[in-house]
Amino acid sequence: MGTEGMYKRRYALLLASRDWEYVMKVYGGYLNVFVAAFGEEEERWDRYRVVDGEFPDKNELQEYDGFVVSGSPYDAYGDDNWILELCLLLQTLDSMQKKVLGICFGHQVLCRALGGKVWKSNSGWDIGLRKVRIVEDFSACCFLKTMAEIPPALSIIECHQDEVWEVPKEAQVIAYSDKTGVEMFTIGDHILGIQGHPEYSKDILNNLIDRLLNQDCIESGLAEDARSKLENAEPDRKCWQQICKTFLKGSLNAYPSIEE
Repeated sequence: MGTEGMYKRRYALLLASRDWEYVMKVYGGYLNVFVAAFGEEEERWDRYRVVDGEFPDKNELQEYDGFVVSGSPYDAYGDDNWILELCLLLQTLDSMQKKVLGICFGHQVLCRALGGKVWKSNSGWDIGLRKVRIVEDFSACCFLKTMAEIPPALSIIECHQDEVWEVPKEAQVIAYSDKTGVEMFTIGDHILGIQGHPEYSKDILNNLIDRLLNQDCIESGLAEDARSKLENAEPDRKCWQQICKTFLKGSLNAYPSIEE
């Protein structure tokens, strides 16, 4: 394509969830949500609906600077054909040392594809704001060392009932919470998994809570508790987005600090 030379970087969103009506109406779809959170000018972001069997051409993988795997209502340990194909793609990207950022389901399926274990959480759903603690020693995680001082704890929006039980052998756990033992893990400088949703706004989560209630997926008490926490506190979105951008693009002079 003749316009490709205009782009400094090229990324692929591997969309593991279908756009629901509210996100389409308000945000124009999940791709726009992710680009608003992680994208910059003069970048090209392509969307592949992997949940519907749409995958990038293997011959084009080298052209991408990074990949983002979205959240999903599906189980990362499931054996749907598209999930198995996604696992094979992630193994290929790992062998190519391509940067891959996994969010929620993406975090879990990355873990599974690369040799870890994922299953239902013993403590049930985690919905709302969660305080995540960064480990004191993340010396093996080079991209974090390029950032300004990272606070010892950060709030993030969560919405999951599955979790990582065991990370791949090469992985380093770099964040945890009192609910989930693996909130963030890395492998080298090219794999990053985050259990929470740095791309979500409070508005998106509130609508998702409505959908889960209407589908009888969660109880009203859990929904009320999640909404209460959302009303009384804010997620550290800017900091999480900087972590993701620094991982995907390297040290960013445009984002010299993580102050809110």
